[in-house]
Amino acid sequence: MASDNEKLPSIASVPRHIALVMDGNGRWAKMRGKERYEGHTAGVDALRVVLRAAADYGVEYLTAYTFSTENWNRPEEEVRALMGLFVTAIMNELLDLMENNVRLLAIGDFDRLPEDVRTSLEQGIRKTAGNTGLSLVLALSYSSRWELTDTARRLAVQVRDGAIAPEDIDEALISGQLSTSGIPDPDLFIRTGGEKRISNFLMWQMAYTELVFTDTLWPDFNADCLRQAIEEYSSRERRFGKTSEQIALSGTNNKLNL
Repeated sequence: MASDNEKLPSIASVPRHIALVMDGNGRWAKMRGKERYEGHTAGVDALRVVLRAAADYGVEYLTAYTFSTENWNRPEEEVRALMGLFVTAIMNELLDLMENNVRLLAIGDFDRLPEDVRTSLEQGIRKTAGNTGLSLVLALSYSSRWELTDTARRLAVQVRDGAIAPEDIDEALISGQLSTSGIPDPDLFIRTGGEKRISNFLMWQMAYTELVFTDTLWPDFNADCLRQAIEEYSSRERRFGKTSEQIALSGTNNKLNL
């Protein structure tokens, strides 16, 4: 996506999958005397920039925590504005996604979404299904506790119906039942806005994810900020329970995906 005159600096090890908590939109707007929805609109612009930079670096999956199940508790006016923004953003970005070979995916409790949001989301997923570049995963009306509870219920039904036995349930089976089935676990997690927690996001999937926190508010997060986060990731040794000596002997680098 970058032009020949905008070559991105080389990084030794690039994460295959980056997960994002895009925090600080409301604070960004308040600091500028704007309405909160204007901060969210600026956040969409930032995501577009980061998406293009991630694709240029060779990132394969970018999962953005767009709206959590807890966000339903926000003021009704803000929720309505966000839902309208989702519809507008998906439709406005669709041509750009197609031109840049980006595949749109989504995870979450879609039953709670307004019909127009579901329709736009389904249209975007369907139209980009054949794209083979970076996959943009929108976590929409999502939380890990919802996901794990839903998975436990479905597994319980399968045990009750005799489709599986309790002893058949292992990590692989659980992973295959999650909404992220078929998507590799995140290598790098980035949270903007100064908070240092994962906030009910991909808790199962991020067991071995490298965490990077930044004070930068999301609308100000740009390609250079992404580069710094990836460089931080690249500098770390990912041992997955092994010792440094074992990693050295195996010749495995820090881009393991287990």
